[in-house]
Amino acid sequence: MTRPLEGRIALVAGATRGAGRGIAVALGEAGATVYATGRTTRTQRSEVGRPETIEETAELVTAAGGRGVAVAVDHLEPAQVAALVARIDAEHGRLDVLVNDIWGAEHLFEWDTPVWEHDLAAGLRILRLALDTHLITSHHALALLLRRPGGLVVEVTDGTAAYNARNYRISMFYDLAKTSATRMAWGLALEVGPRGATAVAITPGWMRSEAMLEHYGVTEATWRDGTERTPHFCISETPRFVGRAVAALAADGDVARWNGQSLSSGGLSREYGFTDLDGTRPDCWRYMVEVVDAGAPADDAPYR
Repeated sequence: MTRPLEGRIALVAGATRGAGRGIAVALGEAGATVYATGRTTRTQRSEVGRPETIEETAELVTAAGGRGVAVAVDHLEPAQVAALVARIDAEHGRLDVLVNDIWGAEHLFEWDTPVWEHDLAAGLRILRLALDTHLITSHHALALLLRRPGGLVVEVTDGTAAYNARNYRISMFYDLAKTSATRMAWGLALEVGPRGATAVAITPGWMRSEAMLEHYGVTEATWRDGTERTPHFCISETPRFVGRAVAALAADGDVARWNGQSLSSGGLSREYGFTDLDGTRPDCWRYMVEVVDAGAPADDAPYR
């Protein structure tokens, strides 16, 4: 098995579940040592209240071929993040990949609710979880990442820059959270690019996260049953797909050509040739424009 990231050290901030877990496991699949952080452990849960834990993520990383290290961190607490980075430095003296995937606000946003009606405390909490966490983590981790040339910083968001420029996403607070991550990647690119590193924004497509599967009352084995309720669910993908996109970027010796760009799992699968777990290459954002936005009937065949 090819292990292009063997010997590389990655921090996936926000790796408890969903895209963060998929990215952590895919990096492990490629041979990396992955520090998987989050607030939910086997002894405590975050405010989100879901059962997935960082220990489970670390075990999946190891089972995939890497080395998973679970570290409980609240990324809103600068001292905890500083301690995490100091630990990585002490144990390895390097950081090659930083993935900012901290989120944990699924329970806070209100669909199609104008800003004057949206719960204000919940809206501001969304922005803290989506933006402050990423800034705090980058502040503490980037000096270590920049110690060696070739480092990669990934801002995980929802939607490409082009798609989000044309579409208002859910509510003022959600829209700001997800578009700001793309802008953050662009700003980081200007700062780390001249210092030998690369920063990008990346989005999964319609992701079959643990919560999404529960929402549709299906499992990964039976996910297509969800298309009976929502036909466009046919274009969905596993969290591992975006994970393999990040792993492909991290293994690319010419990754700097992507610096500052907004990328997607589907787009990168065409570039690098990786597939989802079922061997397909779902291109969700192209599908959203050409099928969903165009009002066409569901048909994923040309987009896999």
